[in-house]
Amino acid sequence: MSVTIQDRLQFLQPLAQSGLFTQIQRGLEKEGLRITPDAELAQSPHPERLGSTLTHPHITTDYSEALLEFITPVSTRLDDTLDFLKDLHRFSYQNMDEELIWPASMPCRLHGNDSIPIAQYGTSNSGTMKSVYRQGLSWRYGRIMQSIAGLHYNFSMPEQLWPALQHLQKNDQPMQDFMSEQYFALIRNFRRYSWLLLYLFGASPTVDKSFVEDREHPLEKLDDDTFYLPYATSLRMSGLGYQNNVQASLKICFNSLENYVTTLTHAINTPHADYEAIGVKADNEYRQLNTNILQIENEYYSDIRPKRVARSGERPSQALTERGVEYIEVRCIDLNPFESTGLNKTQARFVDTFLVFCLLENSPQIPDDECLMLEDNHSAIVNEGRKPGLMLNTPDGAISREDWSHQLFDQLIPVAQLLDQGLDNPEHQQALEVYRQSIDQPEKTPSAQVLAGVRKAGSFTQFSLELARQQARELKQEQINKARNALFSQLTDSSIQQQKDIEQADNISFDQFLEEYMAAQKQHS
Repeated sequence: MSVTIQDRLQFLQPLAQSGLFTQIQRGLEKEGLRITPDAELAQSPHPERLGSTLTHPHITTDYSEALLEFITPVSTRLDDTLDFLKDLHRFSYQNMDEELIWPASMPCRLHGNDSIPIAQYGTSNSGTMKSVYRQGLSWRYGRIMQSIAGLHYNFSMPEQLWPALQHLQKNDQPMQDFMSEQYFALIRNFRRYSWLLLYLFGASPTVDKSFVEDREHPLEKLDDDTFYLPYATSLRMSGLGYQNNVQASLKICFNSLENYVTTLTHAINTPHADYEAIGVKADNEYRQLNTNILQIENEYYSDIRPKRVARSGERPSQALTERGVEYIEVRCIDLNPFESTGLNKTQARFVDTFLVFCLLENSPQIPDDECLMLEDNHSAIVNEGRKPGLMLNTPDGAISREDWSHQLFDQLIPVAQLLDQGLDNPEHQQALEVYRQSIDQPEKTPSAQVLAGVRKAGSFTQFSLELARQQARELKQEQINKARNALFSQLTDSSIQQQKDIEQADNISFDQFLEEYMAAQKQHS
């Protein structure tokens, strides 16, 4: 007889009472565009007082020189993680002069592809490689798509959980293989049910008109400067945002670690005709790292990824193959523009509950027809998730978004109860109560609140700018933790020195460096 989620919940009660689930580890990566006081994308270099983007562990840039990325340390204490993230914002505002941090996922007013400066990481070979990779993304997908910001939620279960689950399931695999298999089970269920996160937390129903200028799109005009879809939740996660037809052909449905690594490895070693037409180099300047489907593995866009901290010189999939899955990275969460850090504690408690449910619920493999069904559900939710009576598909037939949401919330309740056993207050259950209201009252979702705010302000740009100014005022007035302030100041200086040391240590040309890197990438495939 197979083990059910009820069996797992019951079995884990004693461990929960002893505080096991207070040891869940999480870390956040939050992006945000630097803008001028009048909502133009900053053209200035990354502020030197924030340190080196190549070597600073907590403040760097993502695609663009103007796209800040804040990275928290891994911690078991959610309050510490959120406080650290807020202090990164406070410290940045102390060192950014008059610039602001754009609070929305979809970008501010843009002036075409060339108005988005590619991130620079100094003159070292490793720094040059990071910039050339981004140059490749520009040629392949355009820079406008790369100016979108989001929040990545890194999550891992306590080590003590795995032997307990393995004992319950009478599984005799090596522990590393068992853990990887369980994380992939979580990922498959995440793909089945993540439409719920997109509905509850999607906050990008509108875009500035400059985002869709000179391209075909399905959006409607909201005002002179704004386009939208009436029932959209997350245009960031729609075909307008992170999507790519070449990558869509990869068909990664996360049925096993081996399948995942094999597919990615194939993609980073297989040339693609369109990218060959671009060329690697022209007029002695690099356009991309190579002409393959993926330049490197990070180019693969997915709303969730299995992860393992890689060692120096090690590819991500090589680390996964050799040492198994260590944590998962959730990538489909829009910035909450009403929160200066992009996420609040109640949201985090809900995400934790959702992810533990995905782990404990049985998770059969995903056949190709279900894979297509999941993509259709994803598309329906991001484009018209708030539409009354919207129907979604399951292997057992169609169901309304409202009915399925209530069913899932009912299934989440015992998981929230399990997680709350180690806390003073029932925070996970309270999070469920807060967000259940949004099921039948779509006007309570962030996407509806953003849309209402945009209508009131007169445009998406004006709405977001007012929030940015308000958040900047608050963050500048708030006290930063003294120890963290000292740490960030020290990291500014030490990261700049580290970058200089790396640059001075280089003893081969970038051409040779790249050739050796690509040879190693192929060798480990």
